[in-house]
Amino acid sequence: KPTGGMTELPNHYHVPLETFHYKWSRSHKPVLSVQEGDTVTFEINDVGSWQLNKDSTSEDVLRFDASKLYPLAGPVLVEGTEPGDALVVEVLDVRVGDFGWSFVQPGFGLLEEFRKPFLYKWDLKRNKKCASFENGITIPLKPFCGVLGVAPRSRGFTDVAPPGRHGGNMDIRHLTAGSWVKIPVWVEGALFSAGDVHAAMGDAEVCGTAIECPGTAALKFGIEKKVGLTYPEFFTVGDERPRKGYHAATGIGPDLMEATKDSVRNMIRHLEKTYALTAEEAYILC
Repeated sequence: KPTGGMTELPNHYHVPLETFHYKWSRSHKPVLSVQEGDTVTFEINDVGSWQLNKDSTSEDVLRFDASKLYPLAGPVLVEGTEPGDALVVEVLDVRVGDFGWSFVQPGFGLLEEFRKPFLYKWDLKRNKKCASFENGITIPLKPFCGVLGVAPRSRGFTDVAPPGRHGGNMDIRHLTAGSWVKIPVWVEGALFSAGDVHAAMGDAEVCGTAIECPGTAALKFGIEKKVGLTYPEFFTVGDERPRKGYHAATGIGPDLMEATKDSVRNMIRHLEKTYALTAEEAYILC
């Protein structure tokens, strides 16, 4: 049931481009209320709130305002969700706009030796399957939302990056169409939001950015009651054939080693529960 003049179709709703927020908070008023099984198409701003465009230059990277990062579409209230539940978000479709960008910003990214700003602009209009790079190189487009999350348990306002147990800026490139993610619910109604569309990304944003762009995401919502999930988990169809897919567990935290350990522990719990393995057997399988 739309709450703010949204377009209504049977079991399919729409969140327009002008509906967004910059922080996670349980105090945000939902722009839309949906039920289990409903689908919502989110119109999503680019991660920089349109600070960079087709006319921008590398010097504009130095003027980039980080306070305008991560405009999130939503939030959407999913009726019937309570703390302790898992919100299941099925990715039906992700589409990109006509223009994308990537940049190198001094002091941002993995490598400290890059001290000059650099902006690369991508034409995504000509071909929705791949993007042309330099010297005949083409990049297959595999669009996904870098940010999928719910309101965290803490009160006040929480930055979108880094991610947390509520999801958020997970940047999981495998969450393309056909995948789903389970996110622990921390507040009544979940208050789900989406953002940060990428046309393509490697195994990480080592320079600090992927192919950043606006776009749309069609997502379907499900609920698993009282499952005790503490970290997001996801399923992806994968690239191998036949596409049997992969179930993946995450570990999220400020320390990479501890996050890695948590992801393995979470997978062990999944294997024990799903395949009736002992903890030792599951550990070996991992």
